[in-house]
Amino acid sequence: MESYLVRIYRREEDNPRLLVGVVEEPGENGKKAFHNLYELWDILNPLKQRGTVPGKVKNRKKKQNK
Repeated sequence: MESYLVRIYRREEDNPRLLVGVVEEPGENGKKAFHNLYELWDILNPLKQRGTVPGKVKNRKKKQNK
C-alpha cells in the first residue's frame, strides 16, 4: 500500500471532474500536478493498472452488418 498527499486547489461545483491540484509522495522529492480527475487517476495508478478509470466509458466501434 502506498501513501499520497493530495492537495486540491480548485474544483467546479457543477462538474466535479474538473479539479486542479498536486500529488506528493511522502519521503519523495517533487510534486505532480493534475488538472482533472483523469490526470489524478493516472498519477495514483501505475501504467500497468490504467484503463480502469471509474465512470469513464471507452469508445468502441460498432460493427456494421452488410
